[in-house]
Amino acid sequence: MTMKILYGAAPQDVKGYDTEKLRSAFLMTDLFVPDAANFTYTHVDRLLLGGAMPVSKSVSFGSGNEIGTPYLLSAREMGIANLGGAGTVTIDGQSFTLENRDVLYVGRGAREIVMSSLSGKTPARFYMNSVPAGADIPHRLITKADAKALDLGDGRRSNKRRLAMYIHPEVTPSCLLLMGITDLAEGSVWNTMPPHLHERRMEAYCYFDMAAEDRIIHLMGRPEETRHLIVANGDAVLSPAWSIHMGAGTGPYAFVWGMTGENQEYNDVAPVALAELK
Repeated sequence: MTMKILYGAAPQDVKGYDTEKLRSAFLMTDLFVPDAANFTYTHVDRLLLGGAMPVSKSVSFGSGNEIGTPYLLSAREMGIANLGGAGTVTIDGQSFTLENRDVLYVGRGAREIVMSSLSGKTPARFYMNSVPAGADIPHRLITKADAKALDLGDGRRSNKRRLAMYIHPEVTPSCLLLMGITDLAEGSVWNTMPPHLHERRMEAYCYFDMAAEDRIIHLMGRPEETRHLIVANGDAVLSPAWSIHMGAGTGPYAFVWGMTGENQEYNDVAPVALAELK
């Protein structure tokens, strides 16, 4: 298990960032390395973000040495989304099978997590978000069929999409973590329209199901002074509360969204008119 540390940035700092510095502060690459678990600990609301891709052997983790607790999840909850082939996640001896686009909620207090793929030819790709938790909530598997789907957007404006809530009060309880998956309709390229801010929550995106040659142009920053990141398949982006988060793809894609903050009110947002963006 590896752990990278990110400290976040204030909006006034980003004004002076070049491309390399912007990417190093907000973009996470190489999450899915064969037979490894790679994590990033960010001081943006203490989000822990990670990826694991067991191919020829199981991948296990659980020590809290990197964050100063007995176990990684001693005081945290976690969401695990499977973005690849079928696999299993075993938590302290309790096993769950995750098909593609299933999500596992892991409650506070888990000690050892072991991840395996059912086939090394089509390995599981486990994407993880973890945040501090103040309550003990049982582990729960949320299948793709269990998720609550919302159809959003307009095909004429190239932003038609289906948003599926997995870890959400309307589907399964959690302490502070929200997690879901959004798919773009055929022919649509724009996500998260209209752009918005949510001052009381931060968000992270993980883009997936992209062709190797395709890219996402992810827009971030203050509405009046935007920045952009060029994002590849399997990359993840941090979005602090002060930043917009929206993007367009050069081909089909989907993304996992995860949020944490003061509340779990999905609609607690401040929309930004497109005419205000600069």
